[in-house]
Amino acid sequence: MGIRHLIDFCDMSLEEWNDLYTDCCSIIDRPEKFIDACRGKVMANLFYEPSTRTSFSFQTAMLRLGGSIFGFSDPKQSSIAKGETLKDTVKMCSGYADVLVMRHPREGAARAASLYSDVPVINAGDGGHLHPTQTMTDLTTITRLRGEVGGMNIGLCGDLKNGRTVHSLIKALSQFRNIRFFLISPRELSIPDYIRAYMQEHNQWWIEVTGLDATMPQLDVLYMTRVQRERFTDPLEYERNKGVYVLNRRKLRNAKPNLLIMHPLPRVDEIDIEVDEDPRAVYFAQARFGMFARMALLRKMTSLPRLVPEPAAIGREPLCRNPNCITQTEPYLPPLVSSVGGMECCGYCDKRL
Repeated sequence: MGIRHLIDFCDMSLEEWNDLYTDCCSIIDRPEKFIDACRGKVMANLFYEPSTRTSFSFQTAMLRLGGSIFGFSDPKQSSIAKGETLKDTVKMCSGYADVLVMRHPREGAARAASLYSDVPVINAGDGGHLHPTQTMTDLTTITRLRGEVGGMNIGLCGDLKNGRTVHSLIKALSQFRNIRFFLISPRELSIPDYIRAYMQEHNQWWIEVTGLDATMPQLDVLYMTRVQRERFTDPLEYERNKGVYVLNRRKLRNAKPNLLIMHPLPRVDEIDIEVDEDPRAVYFAQARFGMFARMALLRKMTSLPRLVPEPAAIGREPLCRNPNCITQTEPYLPPLVSSVGGMECCGYCDKRL
């Protein structure tokens, strides 16, 4: 694996992903062969916001590989509550661990952490931005159950504005052939500009619609997402949009018999519990595939050598105006600029400058 950190799924080439997927399949098929693969290795689980599946999945993955874990799931019970900077927490923890797994409510936090860590950083979700290991989970599920990723119609339904799992998956699927995106959301929760620009830059086919029913017969994969209360600054906006899409048996009557119904979980009310018994519902199997995908990733990343990063410049004021960007709370970060679809964007959160 040529990458040092996994901040964005697209940090990997398609060839690197295929190699990782091959390793993942080996673990799924013969897990007993890998029980000592990370013996003596230590993972730091730095979760600045609540998580069930991702945190448990990483912990279980490391334990099944024979490794050890430390970390926190509540920053209030760490020195962060005393005012410790992200830089100092990362620098300190990377001195103890062989890999850092970080979830953070601020967009671009994992990219910032990678500037200061002596060991690989894995982005376990940064605000409403990206979630690359969920994308690994999703691609593993689709490939194992469908046979291939290319040549499919995928419906992405729900909060596409704040859904980091959706953003990561769209970027990843843009590397595969003949993908048609059906983007199903209320207008005020449509995909952000940088994702739209990315799709244009990669000549993707997509259509934006507000209704699920008419789209259903065309889909090979339906990827449901919840409307995320924690991403809304305006409570009224959340109230207007919660419960707008609810998948039930009636809505599946016209769906393909081999449709895959996926969801990154947790669900709230967007999939009726009656759908759980439909053989096309694969979201719980999807969560299990995620553990195996993370096992393959940890096995690779913990084998990388320790490297002291180059000194980073000291920022004086945030370049980015996104109120959710990590630069708003960690003003010492050096200004980073990237290009997405010809637009100048923040190198941390990808929002247009």
